[in-house]
Amino acid sequence: MVKEKYLNGRANICGLMVDKISLDQTVNYIDEAIPHGELCHIVLVNAAKVVKAKFDPDLASIIKSADLVGADGVPIVWASKILGQALPGRVNGTDLMERLFELANRRGYKLYLLGAKEEIISKTVQELKKRYQSIQIAGYRNGYFDSLEEEKQAVRDIAASGADILLVGMGSPMKEKWVRRNKADLGVPIIHGVGGSFDIIGGLTKRAPVWMQKYGLEWFFRLCQEPRRMWKRYLFTNTVYVALVIKTFFERIAENNKKLESGK
Repeated sequence: MVKEKYLNGRANICGLMVDKISLDQTVNYIDEAIPHGELCHIVLVNAAKVVKAKFDPDLASIIKSADLVGADGVPIVWASKILGQALPGRVNGTDLMERLFELANRRGYKLYLLGAKEEIISKTVQELKKRYQSIQIAGYRNGYFDSLEEEKQAVRDIAASGADILLVGMGSPMKEKWVRRNKADLGVPIIHGVGGSFDIIGGLTKRAPVWMQKYGLEWFFRLCQEPRRMWKRYLFTNTVYVALVIKTFFERIAENNKKLESGK
């Protein structure tokens, strides 16, 4: 497999295995995987997804079976160092999406964009055509379905589009479960869930400044944008995530002590 040349093992982050791969390596892997016909469902995990997976066995199963799992948030990278399994860096979903736009424009790969509201996805496509002279959009549509048949028709349209890369702009765990449900019928080599990133390109929301991204404060930036809606979510998520990391840390110390005692 092409992926193996870019990996250096995996890190166990609170029960989820995260590939030790950088953003640059991920892009290079995708660039090789497409012409080789290697299929890859990319799942990126942040603190919120780690917590959700603890309460959602289906999501945990999807992450464990994904073809590539990257560290979306800085807190995941921090945890990997604390737990003694350091990751090379984050593979942020929005950053990867932007890099895939550049790659597709340069290599002639075809993109299909699925997700967001109709107004936002249309603006996103318009903006991409302005930014990239040679970008090929195989198709796009919003992420809302009125019926199962409408969803299945969207899957058939994606399969018929000849897309090399499918970007799924839905929330989590909706996008992961949507991909698992339809992956076998999509016929697209690379599938990457981008969450709400289309909202940024379409002008609905703003992304945190680079310095806040660097220090893992994107959640705080979003909290400032939507305090009434987000404060309870982040208070719960961040508290539970810290507790999980601490619990895992002491569990590993206990395991190591047992191994040392048994080796005496």
